[in-house]
Amino acid sequence: MQWLMDTRKTLQPGLREVRLSFYLLNRNRLQRASLTIIILLILVAIFAPVIAPYPGHAISETNPDDKLQPPSAQYWFGTDELGRDMLSRVIYGTRISLQTALIAVGLALLVGVPLGAIAGGLGGVVDEIIMRITDVFLSFPPLLLAIAIAAFLGPNLRNAMLAIAISWWPWYTRIIRGQAVSIRERQFVRAARAIGTPRSSIIFKHILPNTFAPVIVQASMDIGGVILTIASLSFLGLGAQPPTPEWGLLISTSRTYFLNAWWYSTFPGLAIFITVLVFNLIGDGFREVLDPKTRKF
Repeated sequence: MQWLMDTRKTLQPGLREVRLSFYLLNRNRLQRASLTIIILLILVAIFAPVIAPYPGHAISETNPDDKLQPPSAQYWFGTDELGRDMLSRVIYGTRISLQTALIAVGLALLVGVPLGAIAGGLGGVVDEIIMRITDVFLSFPPLLLAIAIAAFLGPNLRNAMLAIAISWWPWYTRIIRGQAVSIRERQFVRAARAIGTPRSSIIFKHILPNTFAPVIVQASMDIGGVILTIASLSFLGLGAQPPTPEWGLLISTSRTYFLNAWWYSTFPGLAIFITVLVFNLIGDGFREVLDPKTRKF
């Protein structure tokens, strides 16, 4: 029972901070609307088979008799060149885009965060080696590097996610390294070092937990950027392949029919625009809430 009380006391400041951050984030109407839309997008992604009016049209089923039908009571978003319901395909595209973005950002965090903590926590030669490698990757524009890697690995959605993760991890390494360099000179880290705490414990138990705020902000904003990058790779033929209903691939396929079927590219484009916008807005909200200098009560 005592350990439970001790754990509660340890977690209480963190839980109080989470509640305060959520309150401040929820107080802003624009950010509250963005958070609501993100929750709706997640629900749409999870329950896509239930929400989609024609789940079979998302992948395999075709209906040539209704090809390139404009929006109507039967097909709210119209149909494509094979008669497939665009609303169903856009709904399934939500699942694909969110899932791939989360995986790509997660992989980038998995590589970038530990490397940044090690570089900033140890310093010296290790820091120089890690940061020079990071600088090599940062010398290329992320989209251009992702295109090159995806072209080398082969055009499919899995390779596109891997390409984005490879081009994105250096940004997290640089952010964490900068935070770690500042934190390692604080009193509690010096005290841990003075009593003989191993370096690995200092890095991962004392330094790393205090560097998460800027990473959360960056990751929340990067999800929108990764969705846009995945759509760009699919548009170029380096990401999702037919008949996958990925938003960028839908826009790429619609180019042939743009003059006669405006709805084909409009609705996937709006889905990308809204999703990227709300993730950027929520990222700005996290920055205002988590940064003590910009936090407003």
